[in-house]
Amino acid sequence: MTNREPGRAASPADLQLFAEIESKLYSAVIADALDELGYRDQAMSEHLRPLTPNHLIVGWARTISCMDMHYVPADPYGLEIEAVDSILPGEVVVVSTGQSRRNAPWGELLSTAAKARGARGAIVDGLVRDVKKIEHIGFPIFAAGIKPVDSKGRGAVVDYNRPVDCGGIMVSPGDLVVADYDGVVVVPAEAVPDAIRLATEKVSLENHTRTELAQGAYLRDVYAKYGVL
Repeated sequence: MTNREPGRAASPADLQLFAEIESKLYSAVIADALDELGYRDQAMSEHLRPLTPNHLIVGWARTISCMDMHYVPADPYGLEIEAVDSILPGEVVVVSTGQSRRNAPWGELLSTAAKARGARGAIVDGLVRDVKKIEHIGFPIFAAGIKPVDSKGRGAVVDYNRPVDCGGIMVSPGDLVVADYDGVVVVPAEAVPDAIRLATEKVSLENHTRTELAQGAYLRDVYAKYGVL
């Protein structure tokens, strides 16, 4: 098996990028930019929803792979602990479960540990638990649902920081994750500069379009002028 990919701690420039995305962009316009670049399938399943509507996540992907189990191994949490302890500041935990519904592999204690290590949130294509406590610590999470049962004897972390399928999308460590109320979009690392540039340009065009529509201009005329919808 090949070595795991290194994590990507956020630099000051990365943190500035994240802040600009949070304040000026959103998942839909980034998805549009990716369409223009030929990445037409970068939005995770619509079943992944934020625990609360105002949750917003932007950061580099830190991937974790889980699989169902039907017995309790000698060290049921060993690799899970290793994976969480390896999180770097500025990363988003991306948990691939094969879209399992047998257990909740992510909860409040993992959220607390991840937040303390600088994680900016978590995306789980399975279930989570301890939701009220997670809300209390202010750790944003997108998940497919909620279930109170533990992973012990039902599932386990089997690897981390390798490419995974999460929510129907391939995610590699270091990809950019942008998640808001519309959904979760993954920007391949090599496409980040162009995607952000195109998204920023489209937001400017949308702002002009919105202003003229609000003033009563016809949609046909405004679309002919700016070319965005």
